[in-house]
Amino acid sequence: MPDITITVTDTQNRCLEYAANGVQTWCDNAIHSRAQAAQQEIIALLIEHCNANGIAIKTGVDAQVDQAFDLKVVKTAAEREAEINAASPK
Repeated sequence: MPDITITVTDTQNRCLEYAANGVQTWCDNAIHSRAQAAQQEIIALLIEHCNANGIAIKTGVDAQVDQAFDLKVVKTAAEREAEINAASPK
């Protein structure tokens, strides 16, 4: 499991302390919420793709997310950005 660390300035930390009761808790919640939203999007795209193509959907969230990437139903943001940059006129 990856450990994600961020660095903020003292001023940014004070501002976050103003905005949230527990900066680390707020950061954890933000990341978990975004991951959950992405997971729902990925699984919806996988189900649509598998239903349209007669492909059995794997069992379990982890397996379904892996299947979506394996079948190239979804790509990472970095992959999508690289494709856009490669297609852009120079």
